[in-house]
Amino acid sequence: MFDAILWIARSGAPWEDLPNRYPPHQSVYSRFCKWRDDGTLEAIFHALSADADLENLSIDSTSVKAHPQSAGAKKGL
Repeated sequence: MFDAILWIARSGAPWEDLPNRYPPHQSVYSRFCKWRDDGTLEAIFHALSADADLENLSIDSTSVKAHPQSAGAKKGL
């Protein structure tokens, strides 16, 4: 159920476009509303962010890749 909610959040798709591998969109939406209203979603996200090991996270140019055009390169080269 939580994966289905995350899929909607990531994709930006309407609930009706939820893939068949998830429960029916009506069930997922109902659970989302319940968890939103009773604070469950907020508690989950707080727990996940507190559990993240951000002190050991390092990002450098070897872990970030960008398409050459994002730096202003001409198309077709």
